Amino acid sequence: MERVICLLMGYVFGLFQTGYLYSRAHSIDIRNYGSGNSGSTNILRVMGVKAGLVVFLGDAFKMIFACLLTRYLFREQPDMMYVYLLYTGFGVVMGHNYPFYMGFKGGKGIAASAGLLASTDWRVMLVCLVVFVTIVAVTRYVSLGSILVMILFFIGMVFFGYRGDYGIATAHLMEFYGMAGVIAGMGIWRHHSNIRRLLSGTENKLGAKKK
Repeated sequence: MERVICLLMGYVFGLFQTGYLYSRAHSIDIRNYGSGNSGSTNILRVMGVKAGLVVFLGDAFKMIFACLLTRYLFREQPDMMYVYLLYTGFGVVMGHNYPFYMGFKGGKGIAASAGLLASTDWRVMLVCLVVFVTIVAVTRYVSLGSILVMILFFIGMVFFGYRGDYGIATAHLMEFYGMAGVIAGMGIWRHHSNIRRLLSGTENKLGAKKK
């Protein structure tokens, strides 16, 4: 039941589509521009840096708030806390990626996943931030940086989970690893079209006009 609560609660938080709401507040529907995605990267390309930052923070903080609520609701179950956080995180990502009131067409969940990193382990978050900034600065491929972040997220969760840093009961470690893998896999899969363009050399670079 706790897992179901976390998933449903997360999904509700994820339904707050910052990009869509921000664009509508500025008299446009972001779904009709650029890639049609309502996430922060498309907002950045279409509406500029300020808009991209606002949307990124909005999507990250909806995850943070959901995780804070999870910590409060299940504060008496410390050995399961990080497992529940990942269930909540997956729920937020699903609500962000597949909002029912937008025809199940939302973002790719990377900004929300950044909020999950901030809510779970600052060490993993710091490594992911450095790698993301470096990759984007060198290649100007936001998608490549995002994909690598999801891979590092999974590696970090497994590494520190195995070390016992999260206090997870041994019987639930595999469940924790599985949820981390599902979240990382979702983030990578949502970039399947970007991966094809990266392999073919046609991916759009940050600052370049969309092909």
